[in-house]
Amino acid sequence: MRFTDFNFHPSLLEGIEASHYETATPVQEKVIPPILEGRDIIASAQTGTGKTAAFLLPVMNKLLTEPLDGAVGALIVVPTRELAIQIAQHIEGLSYFTNLSSIAIYGGSDAQNFVTEKKALQMGADIIVCTPGRMIAHLNMGYVNFKQLRFLVLDEADRMLDMGFQDDINKIINHLPAKRQNLLFSATMPEKIRALAKRILQDPIEVNIAISRPPDKIVQRAYVVYEQQKIPVIQHIVKTTPYKNALIFCSRKQTVKELTRQLKRTGLPVEEIHSDLEQAQRENVLGAFASGRVPLLVATDILSRGIDIDTIDLVINFDVPGDGEDYVHRIGRTARAEADGTAYTLISEMDQRKFGAIEQLIGKEVDKVPVPDFLGPAPVYDPRRKSSGGGHRGRGPGSGPGRGQRGGGAGRGPARGSRSGPGSGPHRRQHGGGSTPGANQAAS
Repeated sequence: MRFTDFNFHPSLLEGIEASHYETATPVQEKVIPPILEGRDIIASAQTGTGKTAAFLLPVMNKLLTEPLDGAVGALIVVPTRELAIQIAQHIEGLSYFTNLSSIAIYGGSDAQNFVTEKKALQMGADIIVCTPGRMIAHLNMGYVNFKQLRFLVLDEADRMLDMGFQDDINKIINHLPAKRQNLLFSATMPEKIRALAKRILQDPIEVNIAISRPPDKIVQRAYVVYEQQKIPVIQHIVKTTPYKNALIFCSRKQTVKELTRQLKRTGLPVEEIHSDLEQAQRENVLGAFASGRVPLLVATDILSRGIDIDTIDLVINFDVPGDGEDYVHRIGRTARAEADGTAYTLISEMDQRKFGAIEQLIGKEVDKVPVPDFLGPAPVYDPRRKSSGGGHRGRGPGSGPGRGQRGGGAGRGPARGSRSGPGSGPHRRQHGGGSTPGANQAAS
């Protein structure tokens, strides 16, 4: 289907065209019509399938055709500040030719931002994107007005529950009107998500799109290495593989810091992002990465679901992620929209069994690339190997960061930031104002 087939409001169609949207993705085809009909939705779709636009477009269309005055129309709850920023950016581009207002509400800001958020929650904004912790802070003050709220969207619901936000979500839901349209999006559908859906959704339409499988257009490769070979292999990859933007994932923030230092010593243009950075620092680093000023970024899993940059064409897993879902989300940062991408994973002896389980989950054996001759012999890949490993695993001087354990990275705490800048208030685009909307596809 083409987006013109959905009979969207003319001003919304202008934003769609300016954002270079033409043909709907499968998840958009399946969920947009029932949302427009007023049905509740529970949708499971992997990263990169276009689910952000799948809920934004019909919600925005209904707020345009049935406008509210001085009230919050839609509440979108997400797990991290990065995802809140990403969705706010999509709203800004798509609403460019409309009078819809929106604001992103997330933690880590100064007092002036809190005042701006308070005003939006009292006086109304068409769409509010928030993280659970920050919204709870406002709800505890007693002034939030959700009396006319029409839409509740829970995005990355499985991750919010994994991060311990279930009580916060329940409290937010208790402040909402009983009569509303509910849209729940999740990458996976464990029993706890089913239980949440059963409690809050009314006769929902269920949509499932390619769960736990990386897109076929991602070229997946792996190196089987000793620990001390990891940094030289990373240097070899980034120096021999053409790329616009490369993203290296580590499971621990300490590993991120150490690896970034090692790569900078070799003269590579690289920066780091993790939970120890202040929000302004993180935004500056992401901005430099998205613009291409810094083409190489080392990050924790804080970015595995919260970044949508179409130019990322290379992803490297410095260590094997904790489970198959994490692997899918990490490598899903590349090959966005219609682009191609390559993903490499470095498999140490201790991680071979874990990577074998990932290969079982994704239903394919990932090609193993021989380690460059100058690095000497490498381990033999045996996914039945016990996690303790065997043979030579010594790191030796100058070997760089050790293998990251799962943990580090995105913490539970609330997050904050806004594309429109501190103290900017609800976003409202007027005809001819500001810059033209970006062309990134809403595919997070």
